[in-house]
Amino acid sequence: MTSIGRRLLTSINSRFNSFRKSRRDHSGRITAAGHRRHYCKNPRHWPVTRGNPTRSLPFTLHSPPATTSSPGLDAAVQGTKETQERRRIPALHLDTRIDTMWRKACEVVVAAAVVVMVMVACVVGRAQGLAYDLRTDPSLYNIGVGIYDVTGPAAGVNMMGYANPAQINSGIHMRLFSRAFILDDTQRRVVFVSVDCGMMGSLIKTKVVERLQAEYGALYTNANVMLSGTHTHSGPGGFLEYLLFDITSLGFIKETLDAMVEGIFQSIKQAHEGVVPGHLYLSSGDILDASINRSPTGYLNNPEEERARYLYDTDKTMTLLRLEAQDGTPLGMVNWFAVHPTSMNNTNTLISGDNKGYASQLFEEVMNPGAMPGKGKFVAAFAQSNCGDVSPNIKGPHCIDTGLPCDLATSTCDGRVQKCIASGPGRDMMESTKIIATRQFAKAMDLYNDPGAVKVSGPVLFAQQFIDMANYTVHLEGGNTSSTCMPALGYSFAAGTIDGPGAFDFTQGTTEGNPFWNMVSGMLHKPSEEQIACHAPKPILLDTGEINMPYPWHPRIMDTQVGLVGQLAILPVPGEFTTMCGRRFREKVASVLEASGMEGVVPVLAGLSNVYSHYIATWDEYQVQRYEAASTIFGPHTCAAYRQQYTYLAQSIFNGNEVPPGPSPPDLSDSVLSLLPGVLFDGAPMGSHFGDVVAQPYPLAYTGETITAKFVSGHPRNDVLLGGSFLTVERLVNSSGVWEVVATDANWETRFIWDRVSLLLGTSLATVKWDIPHNTPEGTYRITHTGHCKSFFFGISPYFGATEPFEVVARPDVTLIEFAEEPQERNSGSALPKPWWLKIFGF
Repeated sequence: MTSIGRRLLTSINSRFNSFRKSRRDHSGRITAAGHRRHYCKNPRHWPVTRGNPTRSLPFTLHSPPATTSSPGLDAAVQGTKETQERRRIPALHLDTRIDTMWRKACEVVVAAAVVVMVMVACVVGRAQGLAYDLRTDPSLYNIGVGIYDVTGPAAGVNMMGYANPAQINSGIHMRLFSRAFILDDTQRRVVFVSVDCGMMGSLIKTKVVERLQAEYGALYTNANVMLSGTHTHSGPGGFLEYLLFDITSLGFIKETLDAMVEGIFQSIKQAHEGVVPGHLYLSSGDILDASINRSPTGYLNNPEEERARYLYDTDKTMTLLRLEAQDGTPLGMVNWFAVHPTSMNNTNTLISGDNKGYASQLFEEVMNPGAMPGKGKFVAAFAQSNCGDVSPNIKGPHCIDTGLPCDLATSTCDGRVQKCIASGPGRDMMESTKIIATRQFAKAMDLYNDPGAVKVSGPVLFAQQFIDMANYTVHLEGGNTSSTCMPALGYSFAAGTIDGPGAFDFTQGTTEGNPFWNMVSGMLHKPSEEQIACHAPKPILLDTGEINMPYPWHPRIMDTQVGLVGQLAILPVPGEFTTMCGRRFREKVASVLEASGMEGVVPVLAGLSNVYSHYIATWDEYQVQRYEAASTIFGPHTCAAYRQQYTYLAQSIFNGNEVPPGPSPPDLSDSVLSLLPGVLFDGAPMGSHFGDVVAQPYPLAYTGETITAKFVSGHPRNDVLLGGSFLTVERLVNSSGVWEVVATDANWETRFIWDRVSLLLGTSLATVKWDIPHNTPEGTYRITHTGHCKSFFFGISPYFGATEPFEVVARPDVTLIEFAEEPQERNSGSALPKPWWLKIFGF
């Protein structure tokens, strides 16, 4: 928008506000401002804008519903009485009446002119969300929250995150959820979604936006929908459309993608349908005992004067946004804190939201008493930030055979990475997950109840652009320019991290190639001299950007986006920024926003958003070539390039410059390959049926113990039971014969474990475990299992099974401390490993 257009907006705003304050509506008609207040108080009657949200009219005049009190009707009656009185007024007052009529006629003309000018201004100000803010209270927003299941196939699929081919999932510890937040200033709307998944992909966002537009028109677009992954490493893989990401999952897994798209769409739909007027509040505070830097030598290569500005080598600050209805009803909470969800290590095979997923569950459990996970009205998201070099395993890396510290520069023990592993703070990964989650939850609860929270006030604005990150010109300090590179991965990428070591003889910190591995990687594609120079000092192991067979191995088109809600700046970024890169990035964007007149800017970096491009390290960290630098696929100037791009978007919002959409990302859904065979059939052992209980729980159990039951099962891939559960723990209600569900497979205290017993006969066993909480009421309980089985002749059919009832009683004469740390397990059935012939032929 030109400077003339901006001055026009400012002038209209001033004149309209002046007119609105000075006007006296003697007839009692509803003014434009009063009409907006009517909608804020009655959300059932809000108009739904189905056009482009950046072209919305500033207000819409609707008649009030017939069933409500009508100020206009009352005024009309009063006006009739006034007219009757005027007929008795002497003729000498004719001039006065004419003057009054003339004055009212002028008011009508002026009002109409203002409306027309505002409409023109809104069209002129369509650029990226810049539009007229007509709210009488700039801190009053339209707010919606939603949550829905996104758990994909629970068994037989490689997990996304560690790239470990042996990590094939075999059940569920906690279900994965999508948590959506709609923030709307009556003119423009943004949607932020935090999803329990490894990362976000462009194909997911494309299909989610398509679903939204089919339902709501152009209200939701690529520009105002922000999708961010928490980065759990314990979810099913195969949902990204580029080949490299799907190698360990044996290609693309459509069931995973479909579950994620459906769940994200449903969570946004819930938020959309539940929009109410409300207020937003910001708080922040530090968590000092939940993270460490896993690449300290890389961090230390940043300039000393820059490091001296910070107390810690990771970001310890959690920023929290509280959502509250106008009447004070709690609606939701989303916070951003940088830590990897890698408390569950690469030996885990049960689906889990890891520390962030459990923190969300803890918060929602407090705010939704009695509700099952994912079924409550209050939604709490623990979103990701610049977690690139941040580990939750705060005991640090040690050699697992000697207990000695690993080599600091290479993260090796005796020259190899396989024995250098970080762990803690718990005794095992389950306890560590619980501790790190609880520490995030505790800080979030403190911030949520912060009496000094800052009230958010101001318009909702946004900008978005697709860019070709493989060919982006970067303007460096001193007036020089450089460019990003075609995607490539370095040697240290294959070394892995202290959270999950790699294979072979690769080590972190490698800055020179190896003739043998150069020969092996050259069989796929030999990088050009230009590519080698562009990525230096990274020795290229996989020149992925130039490999397109059978389809592209890496993305080039990045989705860049800025969303402003009052003084909150949400910055979704397409990858994992390191600590220092994130600090530079936030600082730069915030300075641009403040220079544009935005006061009290609170920038939050939302990691792993919209599309995934591995890591983003600083130029200084890139020289050391730790894992994060070797995985910075667009070369040493990637961090600077993103700072430049997001600065451009921020400036465009306030300058009114229309941002070109850029090159659209390709849709490779018709090109992707899958080598993972589907379920052929399921079989039940002779004399058994699906759902039969083959190992009953003990008839009496104490609180603090673990109950186990086993069922004849079908393959979980037959139906992912989206929004449902493979198990329930139920309590008998007052001997009435009615069973009340007290836990599902989404709860922390349950585990659903599936095993294919016979490959030849297709028989399977489902094991359900329940760690009985200490506060469980005494009573009669049972465990159920629901699933689907596949037949050669009859297709897929549902089945159900339930155990015999058992009693739960409080453990006598034992303090809770003795059993609080670890449930005492009573196993049912054999725990011995099965010989190979039983694996083939059955039970």
